[in-house]
Amino acid sequence: MTHDLNRRGFLAASGAVAGGLAFVSPSALFAQEGGTLRFALSTYPPSFDAWASSGTAAGTIKLLMHRGLLSYDAEGKMRGELAESWEVDDSGAWIFKLRDAKWHDGSPVTAEDIAWNVTEGQKADSAAYFQGQLVQILTVETPDAKTVRMITAEPLAILPGWFAHYNMPMIKKGEPRDTMIGAGPFKLSGQDRGVSLSLVANPDYYKEGLPKLDGIEATVYADENLRVAALEAGDVDLIEYVPWQSMTRIEENPELKLDTRDGPFMYLTFNATRAPFDNPLVRRAVAHAIKREDIVAAAFFERGGPLAHLPIAEQSEFYNPEFANAWDYDPEKAKALLTEAGYPDGFDCTMLSTAQYGMHQSTAEVCQAYLSMIGINAQLDLPEWSSRVQKGNEGSYDLAVMGTTANNNDPAGLSNILDGSLPNSFVRSFGMETPEITEAFARGQAEFDYETRKEIYRGLEETAIETVPIVGLAWRSQGYAMRNSVSGFANMPGQLTFYSGITLEDAMLG
Repeated sequence: MTHDLNRRGFLAASGAVAGGLAFVSPSALFAQEGGTLRFALSTYPPSFDAWASSGTAAGTIKLLMHRGLLSYDAEGKMRGELAESWEVDDSGAWIFKLRDAKWHDGSPVTAEDIAWNVTEGQKADSAAYFQGQLVQILTVETPDAKTVRMITAEPLAILPGWFAHYNMPMIKKGEPRDTMIGAGPFKLSGQDRGVSLSLVANPDYYKEGLPKLDGIEATVYADENLRVAALEAGDVDLIEYVPWQSMTRIEENPELKLDTRDGPFMYLTFNATRAPFDNPLVRRAVAHAIKREDIVAAAFFERGGPLAHLPIAEQSEFYNPEFANAWDYDPEKAKALLTEAGYPDGFDCTMLSTAQYGMHQSTAEVCQAYLSMIGINAQLDLPEWSSRVQKGNEGSYDLAVMGTTANNNDPAGLSNILDGSLPNSFVRSFGMETPEITEAFARGQAEFDYETRKEIYRGLEETAIETVPIVGLAWRSQGYAMRNSVSGFANMPGQLTFYSGITLEDAMLG
């Protein structure tokens, strides 16, 4: 049948059929250096909930302790983890074959564990980042201890991507969601809450010869300047969230190296449960009020670019050039839209951001200045990161500055940012219904034919430009910096940069 051919063609093109994982060869075992890598985190994880979204620092720690069914390699290609292969059968069900792996307590990873993760994550109170997606899985069958069969109402082309995300790791059946018992390359050995975490190599890790380090000492340096100073002084080996004003200095330091990727983006979200941001005309006014080049200059020292449309990169095969300037800077249009919405004199509101990350605060300050020019007086609320996450989840704001990446490099990866049918989350607008966008995502994720999917996502973007579920602001370069003695760690491409912690299993010192 034509549908089956399209589905198989999609799988072949995406590299999702075989999913074999190449392990380290015996000769590579001699390259192990051991030692403990000192990693500077930008914040202490607000939560250790395996399935919740709590920011990149939390995601990195999860990637040290946990593994999902799938993941991505350093080049961005999907690969197997707890699953050694995955494929879709003729009925549209996804079949995952598990490899021999153990939890940190020595017990085997079984199909029953995987099925439990799915059914628990589906629950309305699970707080799982992928709860809205997981409910589309009708049944999880476990014909044997190494086989998992997931049945959905319609074939879902993008389902494997859910299980490659760092917010969907597998945990042992019956464990609490914030368990430290995982199947990853490192085990938690100690923590000083709010200050540091100590991890040691997992001797039972399923990849022969990995991890190459004996351990990782993750210490919080919330102040970005102190984080850089610690790297320069040799107090740490690797830092995340390199401040943009320090990138050139690090590049010029012969003892250090900088690894940057474009892909993350800054945007605005809205609380759509109360006026005035329940009105799409007001949201469109905000979209046209801000000169994005000033954000790129002030927050990112020109290491980025303006984003006046949905965050679909120009390099993407799904990019639509006709929408490139859909939310262009046009203060007169912004004022006209406010007048049409019934706010000719503007209004007062609260803008949520955080002072913990300089680029978040600088982005908020530029937005505040430009909004004031059209009569919107936005008072800044700048708590530390964990409070900012909580306020975003609760809707304790009028509009908010946010920065993240999509779930992956496919437009379907934007669903958690745009789809209002999903449970409330700080990463998307609060309480905003998006019926046309929700329907488009549903059709797109079920479609295996590339041209059809492209047309579906084009229509989705056109709807988003009119209804403004978010306002794109700026692309940004995301950097990790390290001493020359560090090798094996990689900043992953595009939207996958926040997955980079997975490459710490390959990191070496020496």
